[in-house]
Amino acid sequence: MNTATADGVIDVEYEQPACPTKHAWARVPKEPSPDERVALKSRIRQLLKERNAVMVSHYYVHPDLQDLAVETGGIVSDSLEMARFGRDHPAQTLVVSGVRFMGETAKILSPEKTVLMPDLDANCSLDLGCPIDAFSAFCDQHPDRTVVVYANTSAAVKARSDWLVTSSCALDIVRALKDKGHKILWAPDKHLGAYIQRETGADMLMWTGSCIVHDEFKAIELELLKKEHPGAKVLVHPESPAEVVALADAVGSTSGILKAAREMDAREFIVATDNGMMHMLRQQNPDKVFIEAPTAGNSATCKSCAHCPWMAMNGLAGVARVLETGANQIHVDPALIDRARLPIDRMLAFTAAHKAGQDAGALVPNIGAA
Repeated sequence: MNTATADGVIDVEYEQPACPTKHAWARVPKEPSPDERVALKSRIRQLLKERNAVMVSHYYVHPDLQDLAVETGGIVSDSLEMARFGRDHPAQTLVVSGVRFMGETAKILSPEKTVLMPDLDANCSLDLGCPIDAFSAFCDQHPDRTVVVYANTSAAVKARSDWLVTSSCALDIVRALKDKGHKILWAPDKHLGAYIQRETGADMLMWTGSCIVHDEFKAIELELLKKEHPGAKVLVHPESPAEVVALADAVGSTSGILKAAREMDAREFIVATDNGMMHMLRQQNPDKVFIEAPTAGNSATCKSCAHCPWMAMNGLAGVARVLETGANQIHVDPALIDRARLPIDRMLAFTAAHKAGQDAGALVPNIGAA
């Protein structure tokens, strides 16, 4: 049952982590043997050529899927760059290794292309915790607010929004909206929203979802780990709780964490994000040591490791199967696509202008929804 507090914040109840993670972990594919791995990779390379397809993989999926995407001309990146790469690539079929909202975003940006996923049940707690009916009602209660949603949402929620953001551009976009006088309705991640509010001072009304991975990082245990590694720098994703963010030497998106690891003057790093990131961090920085931030310990409420159970549902066998059969296509209601694309295009235009050193704030209208 969803409940509303006195200040209008909607608290969405969903089982965390017992039910969804239990079932998701049960679906994790078994590790192929060395011979099976070689055969599957060879078969996938052949199928990608035959099907005019390209792989796009998220940083959090199995290293095999990250490596193979790069080796075959695809990409490993965050959710939005995956979709943008797929839109601009000439391939007519995109194989998206990640979670369902990533496949939907790819389809929104490339409606004419076939988008396949290794497992359509690979989901996201932020998406699940922000159902469109409840979210739309929340928006209707606050028509004076500009609706800003995080990428980790369904196509329907995106279509109900004015702006889409990722963790790499959220601060810049919200700051620009604040400067134009906008009051913001934010969804779905409460930790990311609170971080943005602290950094920008924006007037933000929050939905209260959370990521089942980042929500489990423990400040007390992190402080103990820092004592064991006094020279280590702490890298934290802003989906983490505020007390964990407060211990960070650098706070950033997946790309921001990669950049900080490359540029900071340290040999050891403690990393508070999904441990799927460790593969790319170690590849890019072979002379540095990366340690997982703790999700367990005496203060823990859940003994999970820092890895999304739905991301773990992606595997080589699943990629080969969907390329062979065409199964697991992502479909988005055509009536939603144009509306869902608007906030994405606004974000892309803003970030392109910002990157080019132009006045991205000029793209933000004055008071009123975008």
